[in-house]
Amino acid sequence: MAKKPKKQQQTGGTPATVALTAAGVTYTVHSYDHDPAHPSYGEEAAEAMGVSPDRVFKTLVADVDGALTVAVVPVAGQLDLKALAAAVGGKRAAMADPALAERTTGYVRGGISPLGQRRKLPTVLDVSASSHPTICVSAGRRGLEVELAPEDLAQLTEAVLAPVGRA
Repeated sequence: MAKKPKKQQQTGGTPATVALTAAGVTYTVHSYDHDPAHPSYGEEAAEAMGVSPDRVFKTLVADVDGALTVAVVPVAGQLDLKALAAAVGGKRAAMADPALAERTTGYVRGGISPLGQRRKLPTVLDVSASSHPTICVSAGRRGLEVELAPEDLAQLTEAVLAPVGRA
């Protein structure tokens, strides 16, 4: 049985929610009790919130030609590394070392948000996000998601929209 999420408007908390508040963006925070035994952070979030997995997006950090790059893709699919490289004008992409991703973003794996990162990284948002009025992304820790308009996410992260997710 899915855990009932708690909804709230938040004005502080994580660097992601602080960034959203500072930008004056409308958003909703969804919190739930994270289960460390769950095999997928993103699928757990979708189940706990009762939201379709195509509206919940995961934040992945990849290395594109030696530069860390953020990809934001639906949890229901996977990241297409070749498409990510092409979207930022690169040739080759591979998943970044998790410890390096954590140090660079300031977040822990499973809680990396595309917002409020310690060091702002180039970001690519999968084009499927624009087919939804709102999407959910990590708010900066496991068990905490933020729901916002994809246009707001793209603007705040200066994201490129590209087809980087695949089923």
